[in-house]
Amino acid sequence: MKKIAFQLLLLAVVALAGVSCKDDGVYSDLVRDNRPAVPVTYTGATTYGFDPYYEVSTAAGGNIKISISIPASSGRTIKEITRVAAGATSINVATLNTVSTNYIAAPIAGSGTTVDFTTTLKDFATKRPAVAITPVALPNFREIAFMFLVTLDDGSQVVAQPVRIRVLA
Repeated sequence: MKKIAFQLLLLAVVALAGVSCKDDGVYSDLVRDNRPAVPVTYTGATTYGFDPYYEVSTAAGGNIKISISIPASSGRTIKEITRVAAGATSINVATLNTVSTNYIAAPIAGSGTTVDFTTTLKDFATKRPAVAITPVALPNFREIAFMFLVTLDDGSQVVAQPVRIRVLA
C-alpha cells in the first residue's frame, strides 16, 4: 500500500511540474523556422517541390542565369554576392565557408534589389569535374545546385536557400 501511495504522490509531483513550467508563448530555437529578416528569392524559378529550380538545356548552349532578388519593401539593397557554393544537390551552408570551394573568384556587385549570377555548364564542369551533369535516360535530366551568401547594403549577410539547375538534354 505504501508503494502505491508513493507512486501516486510521485505521479502527482511530475504532473504538477509539467504544468507549472513557464510558457513564454514562443517555441524553442529547435522547432522554430530560421527565417532571415530580408528574404532572398529567385526570380523566374520554378518553386513547387523541394528547392526552387531553373531548367537549362545542353542543346541550347547550357547558359545558366540565376536572378536573385529581395523585396523592395525591405528598405535594403543588395551590395554583392559574396560567396557561391556549387556542386551536387547535397551542398550545404558549410560549403560556403570553405575558401577552396568558392565558385567565384571575386564578389559580384548588385544593383538595387536584384543581382544576376551567370555561368555555363561548361564552366561548371571545369570547376566541379567530379559532379556529373550529363542527363541520364530516365528521368531525362540531371540536377546541380548553387547556394549564395548575399551581402546587403548595411553589411548584414543572408544565406539564400539552395537553387537547383535541372540539366536537360
